[in-house]
Amino acid sequence: MSEISVVVNILGAAALLLWGLRMVGTGVTRTFGADLRRWINLGTGNRLKALLTGLVVTIALQSSTATCLMAASFAGRGLMDGAIAQSVMLGANVGTSAVVTLLTFDLGPLSALLVLVGVGLFRSGPGKRRHLARILIGLGLMLLSLRLLDLASLPLRESDRLHQVLHDLDGMPLLGLGLAAGIAMLAHSSIASILLILPLAAQGAFGLTFGLALILGANLGSALPPVFETGHDKPAVRRVPLGNALVRLAGCALAFALLDPIARGVGALSADGAMRLVAFHLAFNLALALLALPLVGPIARLVKRLRPDVIQPDAPGQPKYLDERALETPSVAIAAAARETLRVADLVEAMLLKSREALRADDLGAAGEIARMDNVVDALHHAVKLYLARLANEDMDEAERGRASDIMTFVINLEHIGDIIDRNLRELAEKKIRQRLSFSPEGFDDLTALFALTLDNLKLAMTVFVTGDLRLARRLIAEKAEIRALEKRATEAHLARIGGGRRESIETSTLHLDILRDLKRINAHIASVAYPILEQRGELVATRLRPQGES
Repeated sequence: MSEISVVVNILGAAALLLWGLRMVGTGVTRTFGADLRRWINLGTGNRLKALLTGLVVTIALQSSTATCLMAASFAGRGLMDGAIAQSVMLGANVGTSAVVTLLTFDLGPLSALLVLVGVGLFRSGPGKRRHLARILIGLGLMLLSLRLLDLASLPLRESDRLHQVLHDLDGMPLLGLGLAAGIAMLAHSSIASILLILPLAAQGAFGLTFGLALILGANLGSALPPVFETGHDKPAVRRVPLGNALVRLAGCALAFALLDPIARGVGALSADGAMRLVAFHLAFNLALALLALPLVGPIARLVKRLRPDVIQPDAPGQPKYLDERALETPSVAIAAAARETLRVADLVEAMLLKSREALRADDLGAAGEIARMDNVVDALHHAVKLYLARLANEDMDEAERGRASDIMTFVINLEHIGDIIDRNLRELAEKKIRQRLSFSPEGFDDLTALFALTLDNLKLAMTVFVTGDLRLARRLIAEKAEIRALEKRATEAHLARIGGGRRESIETSTLHLDILRDLKRINAHIASVAYPILEQRGELVATRLRPQGES
């Protein structure tokens, strides 16, 4: 039972370390996610800057895996070329070495203070305070886990049987490399796996050569999870982790071939077994960065050849901008949802144009296109709603919650507009074509004018949605009143033509009035984007009713 307890305590301490690493990464991403991504984009003008950017971001996130996935996302969207992305990853590998070096200092007493301050900050309110609290609590848990790991592994370090096993393995560095690679791959972290190795090295449980092989294995194993996690992404995304894994594999193979002379050189640095491994870990990744940085261009070309672009069949109903990884950063996810919503608005605009063309030219093909486009609008509307619903409400501040709500409202109204066009305007156009009806020239001019104003208002609504401009929001509401007046004038003119006995007006009366009504309804949905902006600025009254008693 005592042996089982020791193993459980070690695994629990290792799990706490991983959880602390995750909390720090999540907290940094949610607090500075948008700025981090912007900084990465701005800081990658050349390879050296990209390397330094990867180093700093990895120290902040405590995870080269997170940096890799972020760089892969940029590369997949064409915001970063392959050579720059590989440079970022070289810096990320150095960053993990720096984190391990920092964590070897005795900061145990600080852990309780970090957790105490973090919990207090977490309870003080939602929004960015909670994200900062996650960072502090995560750092505190990491330091606490290292202390627990040291205590839990003490019986193992004093175990004669373990020393015998490690002594037997000491002459098989390749086995040690594979063992450490497996641990790092399962833990998704070279930091955690190396911190598990260092206490044993400090006790002299194995020779230096075997310890160096373990460090190489940890470096290699931590490069593999991003390769598997991006396995179903498009080739441009998959190239970044693949290139990083190939660079690490080449570096490990070269270092493994020179393991004995490296061990002699490292052995002269210090008598402390753990510090020897820490120094080697840092030196290995620095050397790998210096050697590989001039070769990032050929590396990028190689992985492009291994993962060539594939021409995908057009899938218009699939979202283009809803990045799953951005969900951990509400501000970035909200921006992605807004961009996808603008895509829906573009489709709705195209549907309006098609419906006008179907009515003008008696084009059944244009009418058929409307039904296809409405299916795409429905699919994208559903995707945006589900995406926004997956955002954690407690992780957003008031402004982010308001923006998410505005996006949800606008995309719902766009979907309603698409339904009106598909189920009403399209069917009216097909009825006109089948029955060979024609509007009077004056009547069709009125419809064309209302179509033109509706299209203008939709473009204005898209601008208001992006900018939140108060002046344009007021103008959009004013245009709603203009639509009502134009619809009323067009209806009165149409009835006057019927009264005058115009045959075309009599035959198309139902079609004409229904189209006017539907365009008016569409404009009401378009104007809805302005209401949240006007309400936030106190520009709306509670009701349009005149107070009782006023004449």
